[in-house]
Amino acid sequence: MTDTPPAAAGDDRDPYRRIDTTQPHTARIWNYWLGGKDHYEVDRLTGDRIRELHPGIGAYARADRLFLGRAVEHLVTEAGLRQFLDIGTGLPSADNTHEVAQRLAPDARVVYVDNDPLVLAHARALLAGTPEGRTDYLDEDLRNVDSILRHAAKTLDLSEPVALMLLGVVIFIGPDEDPYALVRALLDRLPSGSHLVLSHTVTSPAMPDVDEAVRFWNEHGTPKLTQRTPEEVARFFDGLELLEPGVVSCSRWRPEETGQLPDEVAMFGAVARKP
Repeated sequence: MTDTPPAAAGDDRDPYRRIDTTQPHTARIWNYWLGGKDHYEVDRLTGDRIRELHPGIGAYARADRLFLGRAVEHLVTEAGLRQFLDIGTGLPSADNTHEVAQRLAPDARVVYVDNDPLVLAHARALLAGTPEGRTDYLDEDLRNVDSILRHAAKTLDLSEPVALMLLGVVIFIGPDEDPYALVRALLDRLPSGSHLVLSHTVTSPAMPDVDEAVRFWNEHGTPKLTQRTPEEVARFFDGLELLEPGVVSCSRWRPEETGQLPDEVAMFGAVARKP
């Protein structure tokens, strides 16, 4: 069930009119690395070049997706949450937020937010939820907090705890825009018991090829990226109750028990509760 009407081809809301196939785009390249089909030649060429610079890039794309699944599973089964606000959704792939949440709790409600026209074009795939639950999609920018929350309130009860999902999206907010204040503005409008799930590409002396890949991207792709250190990523959780194991490589956030710690990837994340 959704409040988002489809755009007629050719009208101002038609997402295909906004898609630039001459410039590589992060959502499409991410989809390419995850084995999806929603990308163009320019995305594949750039994605392959970035993979040459940083061969592990595909691994942390997959690690971020698995982190999402484990975090949502915890929030539904352990924290009892039934509401999710997923900003920076990206292109649909396997085990999207609503699929994981509604598989465990069919009455879960999910609002997706993204400003990529290709994501909007595929939004119907994100809206095929359970009859008991509800999913909606908002074509909006992370920076527009008031608009996001006003529209999300049509689907979510913002007086009850909400899981705020910000996976791989605040990397697009530069330091001049104060990303910490932006995340705090969203959290301040959510009640106690809400949770923040956030992941972010990191810069680290142990992984210098990541920095080179980001430099290449910022020269050729859009939107531009701002890397942060693990300590800078941890600042997004200030004032919140961090769940174990804290801010770590996404591959190492509560991984399946195999007897061996997974390799670290340059995507760090955490889950935290608002007191």
